[in-house]
Amino acid sequence: MPDACRNLLLTFGPTYEPIDAVRFIGNRSSGRLGASLADAADRSGWAVTALIGPNAAVPERSSVKIQRFRTTSDLQQLLSEHTPNADLLIMAAAVADFRPAKPVDVSHKLPRSASGLVLKLEATPDLLAGLAGGKRSSQVFVGFALEDHEGLTELAIRKKKRKMVDYIVANPLETMDSDVIDATIIGPTEELITRTGPLMKSEFAEYLLTFLERDHRLRHNT
Repeated sequence: MPDACRNLLLTFGPTYEPIDAVRFIGNRSSGRLGASLADAADRSGWAVTALIGPNAAVPERSSVKIQRFRTTSDLQQLLSEHTPNADLLIMAAAVADFRPAKPVDVSHKLPRSASGLVLKLEATPDLLAGLAGGKRSSQVFVGFALEDHEGLTELAIRKKKRKMVDYIVANPLETMDSDVIDATIIGPTEELITRTGPLMKSEFAEYLLTFLERDHRLRHNT
């Protein structure tokens, strides 16, 4: 894959969906794995563009091109701009599943009330599935699934089919905000399932890139 596939688009970190000027719906994604993937790919000769969410780790290598997003809508716009030029897309961002259904006034803070606050939420768009329709046959898309231990592989396989990606990396909930990842990689066919066991995220980043390149070469005889 690296001989013909040199442009890597990588997303990582959380999205923050605003409730008012200071409050938001978010998650604990640290972006550590994404930053490690960006650095590892850059060392391997990829041209890396990293789309990074708020308060996430950043790559150490200065040659990685960085753009920032905050909301799901921000990331959606950046993906529409950069995905057509990507040979490999690794979608490690922890995109919020829900956001406030009504427009939010981000110039003011909602006052505290003893009666509480009721929010109506709507589902955010499935960004990776939305990109599938425009995917070229030469592009490789990799998604991530964060699920409970019980039924992890089955849930990830269903998500892979729904998002129509080439590979999906399934992780238990303990992965979030941790230095360690215990991953299961599910390939283009359901028979290709690789369990790595616990690894430091920096180690897994190197492993995943090598895995993707090797498996792609085997499947395309290059």
